[in-house]
Amino acid sequence: MSKTTSPPVTAFEPEFIARLSAIFEEKIVFNQALGLKVVELRPDGVVGRIEMKPDLVGHYAYNRIHGGVISAGLDSMGGLAVMAAIGARHMDEPPEQRLQRFAKLGTIDLRVDYLRPGIGSHFELRASVLRLGSRVASTRMEFLGPDGQLMSTGAAAYIVS
Repeated sequence: MSKTTSPPVTAFEPEFIARLSAIFEEKIVFNQALGLKVVELRPDGVVGRIEMKPDLVGHYAYNRIHGGVISAGLDSMGGLAVMAAIGARHMDEPPEQRLQRFAKLGTIDLRVDYLRPGIGSHFELRASVLRLGSRVASTRMEFLGPDGQLMSTGAAAYIVS
């Protein structure tokens, strides 16, 4: 007997993208403070953006973004990538039901490597899930400057149930 598998999910329905983006940008108030916006939401990865503003400066002489903003942004994007992966795993459920699955999501461990000073007008953040288990998910994240240069990397583990 042959086993049939479902084709991989390549895109989410617009309703799911709109609802998850709204939760991420509006309901998570700290993301508002960072100015973190969802640029792309796919089952295999997410992309976000932060515009540089005076509230995010960590080194006044060089107008460098604070390391805590980088860390928090990478953590948030890693969590969003996990939400996307969970959403893709349960595509047979309606969007609202899938959104309820994120209630127990939380960071277990976070590592950030600061490679270059965070100087620029805006920054792009990328994240993808390396492994989504039944209890824990592992992610990889990148923090890029306006020219696409890699400034920081991150790796994190999240509890999912």
